[in-house]
Formats: sequence, C-alpha cells, structure tokens
Amino acid sequence: MSVPKPSSGLPRNAIEELDQRSRDVFRSIVDSYLATGEPTGSRTLSRALPLNLSPATIRNVMQDLELLGLIYAPHTSAGRLPTEIGMRFFVDSFLEIGDLTSEERNAIEAKVQAASRGRTLENVLAEAGQALSGLTHTAALVVTTKSDLRLKHIEFIRLDPVRALVVIVGENGLVENRIIALPPGVTASTLIEAANYINAKIAGRTIGEAKSELAQLQAAARRELDKLADGLVAAGIAVWAGTSEEDPGTLIVSGHANLLGDVKTADSLERIRMLFDELEAKENFFKLLELTEDGEGVRIFIGSENKLFSLSGSALVVAPYRGRDQKVIGALGIVGPTRLNYARIVPMVDFTARVVTQLLR
Repeated sequence: MSVPKPSSGLPRNAIEELDQRSRDVFRSIVDSYLATGEPTGSRTLSRALPLNLSPATIRNVMQDLELLGLIYAPHTSAGRLPTEIGMRFFVDSFLEIGDLTSEERNAIEAKVQAASRGRTLENVLAEAGQALSGLTHTAALVVTTKSDLRLKHIEFIRLDPVRALVVIVGENGLVENRIIALPPGVTASTLIEAANYINAKIAGRTIGEAKSELAQLQAAARRELDKLADGLVAAGIAVWAGTSEEDPGTLIVSGHANLLGDVKTADSLERIRMLFDELEAKENFFKLLELTEDGEGVRIFIGSENKLFSLSGSALVVAPYRGRDQKVIGALGIVGPTRLNYARIVPMVDFTARVVTQLLR
C-alpha cells in the first residue's frame, strides 16, 4: 500500500549513519511509547532488548539519539519519549502496514453500502465516518466539496401559493434543498416547464462548466419562455450556482468521545481541549482536500507537520475519495494523538476511502 508522507526533516546522512544498535534502541523506545504512552528508561530497555546491552551503554546510545532530535526527556530524571521528528522517522523507516481482517472489511462495506440505498451522499459519508471511528477508536473526519457539483436534475415543488422548494440533485448523489418565493400566478405547469428547461440546457455540467453560459441561458429563457417561467429559471439557476458559495462543503466529525479515552495527565487534557477547538474551526477542514489532492492513497501528518492541528500536536491520517471522473471530491481520515496504531489505522482509512469511491462511481 502506498503511503506518501512528508519528509522527516532529518539530514539524510544522519539517518544513514545510525547503526543497527541505535535503530534497535530507538525502535524499542517508540514501541514502548505506542503501547503505554510513558517514557522508557535505560534499565527497562536493557531488560527488553535482546542485545545484552548494559544500562550505561544504552544511555550513551540514547544521548546520541537525543542529539539527533529523535527522542527527548520530558523530565530531568525520566526516561525518553520520541519527538515529532522521531515519530516521523519511525513511520518512514520502521512502520509495517498491516491488513484488515475480513470481518473489518465486511463491517465497513456493510455500513457504507446500507447508507447508500436511496439516501443522500451525506448519509453515506456519515456512515463511513462512524464506521471508521468505531473501528479505530479515534475521531473520524469526512469532508466533501460542492464546488464541482455536477447537476443531474432540478425540480420545483410547490409548498404553498407563495413558496416552492427547489430540489437539486447532483450526479454524485448530493441533494440540495432551497426555498424560493413564487411570484403570483405560477401554476404547476409553469414549475414543470421551468425545471424541464434547466434540465435540458445544463444537466450533466458543473457550475464552473456552465458559468459562462448561465447569463446567455437566462437571456434565452426570456425569449423562449413566458415571464413567470423565466423568473423561475433565473431563481433555479441562482440557487444551483450559489450552493458552492453559500456552503462550500460538508464536514462530518464522528467519535469526539474517543479522544478522551486515554487522557492521563493535565497536559494531555489541555491537548485534547485544543484539538476540540481545532475541530470546531470548520473552515480549516477544506484544507484537507489540499493535503490529499496531490497524492495517491493515505497520507500521514504528525504534530507540527499538520497545519490543521498544529496547536494540539495531533496526528492526522487522511485519504482522498473520488467521483466518477476520478477527480478528488472529498477526503476522509482520523485525527488523534501521535501515539496511534498506524499499522492498523492506515489500511482502515485506505479501505474506507476506496469503498466510498467505488460507490460514487
């Protein structure tokens, strides 16, 4: 599985000069951190490593690793923890991606496919996020953009004598509803005539593709339709063209409570509080698309590499999903502490993105 990642930030020669003993000590420190979240000392390492190294020798190795910026001591007399650079080095150099069990694959597919039956794209994405959150025990993020909404069908439904519901269905399954005011005298046949006109002229096109033609379409409508139908065409086009401006996309966050499951210290609680604040900043999440558009498959961002969650120092594992034309139309992934089970989470994010992409095709 391809997992493009940012650079570790370490000089290449420094990484290459690490001997096997240093790599073994470093990996043991990270493995212990991933398992317990606690610093690891030299005596613990001397008992755990099959190298028969003395605590003094291990302390010398740890000092070298610390000078390289791979580990640090949270307190003077404490053991060592991996730094953000160290975690990136671990992910780049040592991470072995696992595979999903058939039960996990079936659970993801069943939940997402069940949501796709006669429901909107948002329902599908919500179920995908919930499945991912439940299996990874983290917070799941799903974001979709509407800027490239390709029109499949538009319909006007009268609500009362002065109001109608405009129902816009995109080819990706997204459904938009807007209420518009009706001018006096509009009949059921006028509503049908206006909808048919729009569907015949711009169905199958994105807002961007049709943008240059919208003004011409409205001018043509004035010539071809009566005044009431022309007004409805203008209103329908305005609603469709405004969907990306009024609401640039949908953000779904599942599993907030999972982030509180491993809080042991005041520092951890403060980090989670900051992460919650970052999760509330909806406008930031459309940058997820920027993080995924240039790469295939899953991407891993750790700590300060992750501009969306730089304050809380969290990790983000994210993958794009695509529409019928293979263009990236959204992203999904998980966010949590840097102490994630990446080997298990990466294939889950990848598989979920593939399931959503397959459904959208």
